[in-house]
Amino acid sequence: MGCDGGTIPKRHELVKGPKKVEKVDKNAELVAQWNYCALSQEILRRPIVACELGRLYNKDAVIEFLLDKSSEKALGKAASHIKSIKNVTELRLSDNPAWEGDKGNTKGDKHDDLQRARFICPVVGLEMNGRHRFCFLRCCGCVFSERALKEIKAEVCHTCGAAFQEDDVIVLNGTKEDVEVLKGRMEERRLRAKLGKKAKKPKAAESVSKSDVSEETPGPSKIKTGKPEETSLDSREKKTNSAPKSAAANGSSSGKAGKPPCGATKRSIADSEESEAYKSLFTTHSSAKRSKEESAHWVTHTSYCF
Repeated sequence: MGCDGGTIPKRHELVKGPKKVEKVDKNAELVAQWNYCALSQEILRRPIVACELGRLYNKDAVIEFLLDKSSEKALGKAASHIKSIKNVTELRLSDNPAWEGDKGNTKGDKHDDLQRARFICPVVGLEMNGRHRFCFLRCCGCVFSERALKEIKAEVCHTCGAAFQEDDVIVLNGTKEDVEVLKGRMEERRLRAKLGKKAKKPKAAESVSKSDVSEETPGPSKIKTGKPEETSLDSREKKTNSAPKSAAANGSSSGKAGKPPCGATKRSIADSEESEAYKSLFTTHSSAKRSKEESAHWVTHTSYCF
């Protein structure tokens, strides 16, 4: 059975005790949460979006997840609450000028500083590496540290100036308690949206029915028994229309008293009572007319044309 040759076994080799719980390295967990997509487990690259529970995703991965209708979709538990692209918000992140990435690590012998983050808070300057709590606004997508929001209390975004409320502030990669609070807010928000849609449907149906009834039945202006003000206005319009007709009739009978109507014949100057000198100025006078002998042939050119 072994143990020959003078070997002495120890107690932990012979007696099997309870297995020790494996502890997850906090640094590795923070790196996975803040540098990798929660859905595809790939490195985060812009455009980066966040859900209503504060998890970070690549936008391409979310779109592929929503379009995928296969059985493998059930494996994506991290994004099971995302029903449409409207449930995520695209983040406006501020780059960290001190972050170099893999530029200097050409040979692979350079130490990677896990505490150095790609993005920072634009107000305080804290790095978004998981050591400090960060949050974003649902209304505009701007990302800040929680310290910046506490120190500079305002109802307007610090970068874009958009107004926000307490419900719009969502903690990124929060604790289990934070996730439960955010989940309750998400459910309340979606219930409110559903109730709002249901309330809009009967209102739209009522407006359509009212418009149909108004088209079928004449309005108050079309009925003869209208208001006294409308009847008085109609009578005034009739009087004003009849007035110019009577004036035109009187003008045609009186001659010079008014303008003749359109159908009346024009008077010739020869029949008027003006002097002969005044009548000779016009071509209709007898002195301006020539006989056939004096007038030139129609082919020839004369400067005297009537």
